Amino acid sequence: MKFRRAVFLDRDGTINKEVGYLCRMEDLILIERAGSGIRLLNESGYKVAVITNQSGVARGLFDEIHVREVHEEMARRLSKSGAYVDRWYYCPHHPTEGKGGYKVECGCRKPFPGMIDLAARELGVIPEESFVVGDSLRDLEIAWRVGAKPVLVLTGYGKKTLSRLLPYQKERLPHVASDLFDACTWICEYCW
Repeated sequence: MKFRRAVFLDRDGTINKEVGYLCRMEDLILIERAGSGIRLLNESGYKVAVITNQSGVARGLFDEIHVREVHEEMARRLSKSGAYVDRWYYCPHHPTEGKGGYKVECGCRKPFPGMIDLAARELGVIPEESFVVGDSLRDLEIAWRVGAKPVLVLTGYGKKTLSRLLPYQKERLPHVASDLFDACTWICEYCW
């Protein structure tokens, strides 16, 4: 059976600890059991894609080479748990704080669906049959926009996000997870 489902993961606060702008490699710390959770998705046949806003590029705090180096290091660390990410996507833009060509209102900055649209084409997945896991309202909003199922994790900004959700938004959440491992376990046990 060809699986056409994906799990789209936020990066900072979901896979790795939230540190503001991840400017230094020594500040990269994976959240406990993140690799084990992603491995569960891999073993269950889900495509895994990271979708992350990286406006630190637009703000001049680091460049796109640094973003790619962080993703390479994360991939190396995840591999120690037998986990892998199929594709890494990032938006380097910001509509008001950017410099040069990075100061732009784009379609790839979450909650706009550009990264998921690209991933769907490249990975051959169906967003409406997929999940988005993250710690912010923009992660939930992108899921709702593309018809995916949102899962809020309580790591990173997750607890603050949950406290700010309106009742109707909470009703639209199929699951609130303590961390990425909990989210992945729930997804793998999810009944269709």
